[in-house]
Amino acid sequence: MSAAVFVLAINLCVAGIFVTAFLLVAVYTRAVSARWLALAYGAGVVNVGLELILPFQAEPRLFSIGIFAAFLLAQAFAVVGLARNYRLEPPWRLLAGLVLVSMIAIVLIIDMDRRSLLRGLGYQGPYALMQLLGMLVVLRSGRRHVLDLVLLAIYALGALNFLGKPFLAVALGPGINAQAYIGTTYAAISQAVGAVLLIANGILMLVILLRDAMVTMTTQTETDPLSGLLNRRGFEDHAEKLLASARRTGVPVSIVVADLDHFKSINDQYGHPVGDVVISRFSKTLMAAADMGAMTVSGAILGRLGGEEFAALAPGSGLNTAQLFAERVRMQFAAEPVIAQAPDKRPTASYGVAQLRPDEGLFDLLRRADAALYEAKKTGRDRICVAEAEHPLPPPVPAGADRRQGSRRP
Repeated sequence: MSAAVFVLAINLCVAGIFVTAFLLVAVYTRAVSARWLALAYGAGVVNVGLELILPFQAEPRLFSIGIFAAFLLAQAFAVVGLARNYRLEPPWRLLAGLVLVSMIAIVLIIDMDRRSLLRGLGYQGPYALMQLLGMLVVLRSGRRHVLDLVLLAIYALGALNFLGKPFLAVALGPGINAQAYIGTTYAAISQAVGAVLLIANGILMLVILLRDAMVTMTTQTETDPLSGLLNRRGFEDHAEKLLASARRTGVPVSIVVADLDHFKSINDQYGHPVGDVVISRFSKTLMAAADMGAMTVSGAILGRLGGEEFAALAPGSGLNTAQLFAERVRMQFAAEPVIAQAPDKRPTASYGVAQLRPDEGLFDLLRRADAALYEAKKTGRDRICVAEAEHPLPPPVPAGADRRQGSRRP
């Protein structure tokens, strides 16, 4: 058994393992990208299988074209899977154009002298271009985490590998014919390098898929499905990290707490579907106001703390800026169109604003904002009150009380 045959056998087993692994990921995470990657490694299995059968063929021309096509499609499927994983539209036109031109080219050059540099570049060039398309997808994603940068490097190495193969083939000799290729030193080196890149790319893509699946699961556990904002648990977790960073850097932090007015009566009178519409509208208003730059909200945290209670925590914002933000939210929400199912009811909200003190944590900050919110409720609703220094803190929550059940304000 030649060294190249041994490496091809290893590649066949490895590709089969990756097909199984990506299919399992696709089943358990429902990731479309994993299906494409399983298809890519499946095409790789076909490629290696044809390579092993080729030496026994009297007429190798069609097999040689099939080997080229299988590996080209494997790389194309991998690019699609990569794009899907990064939530990008795959470069369909580029892929289709490259596959079409490459298949025409391979038919034209397949019978050229195997030692010809032009033939080698025509054969390996499309593979290198596929690697460059993979790099383009990673770059377009905008992600610059360690794993993404390593993946970018692997694609770059892959492109260099395919561009270097024609010169290596000329130097070492690719075999007098297609059947003789598998017994050459060039084949052994080529397949060994390919095996390393195959394994590195496969393992890295599996890790990236699992990483992204974990991020998605974490996001789902921290997100309120109705509003699209963080739920109370997610808000508190992110807020604690933000406050810790603010204490280290000395950046001011303010919070705006909002509570929908007469929300219980809306639910009782018009039903929960209308109440859900009100919550959804307010959430969108909150997000839109944050995006419009009403206050410095870079890195702001928006959450639904309870049934009808919401909060926005923003670094770099003092009381005045936070108050302006609250006023923008109040005005935009009050200007929302009348709900068709409740034409005689225009929902409003009340707001409490507080700025973080040097000696307090999230709980005390929320208590002071709640005190200001209670003042807004007491003095007429649909208004904003600010927690000044002289505002006394409300009494602590009694032991056993669960503040996570949402607001019980009128």
